[in-house]
Amino acid sequence: MMQQQEPYLAKASRKPYPIKEGQESVWDYPRPPRLEPTSKHVRIVFNGVTIADTQSSLRILETSHPPVYYLPTSNIRMEFFKLTTQHTFCEWKGTASYYTIQVGSLVADSVAWTYPNPDPRYLQLRDHFAFYPSRMEACYVNDEEVQAQDGDFYGGWITSEIVGPFKGGPGTWGW
Repeated sequence: MMQQQEPYLAKASRKPYPIKEGQESVWDYPRPPRLEPTSKHVRIVFNGVTIADTQSSLRILETSHPPVYYLPTSNIRMEFFKLTTQHTFCEWKGTASYYTIQVGSLVADSVAWTYPNPDPRYLQLRDHFAFYPSRMEACYVNDEEVQAQDGDFYGGWITSEIVGPFKGGPGTWGW
């Protein structure tokens, strides 16, 4: 697994880290968030089973957050998922519904979410699921194992192509 670029400090700084060729800074992402298709190979494993595999996902890019990948349900093993009663509201995308996963005897609650009726600006998210990488066995983008965003609130996916600092960890909630 990739090591985080810089540890979070009690008083985290919003100063963007320098980027290298082929990298993108989360501080260059827009607000409101941008939704974009990607052909990167995205794969998710839970309890030894590949539960999702696609080269046609969507990414949400929002200032200070690592990308969140949304995978089409047609590329997800939906037989492992059960709808929960949990819902959250995003000022941009609308109301999200959450799913629990069970593969064999291993269960993880509210690990994936979807927007069944997204805001019109984000209609492409319909029939797509996002996953908390910290709650999966492993998530990959182009065969690179993803590092989960600290704090687990936003569900961001950190790869070597993404540069922070990232909102979510200690000292960053006021950003």
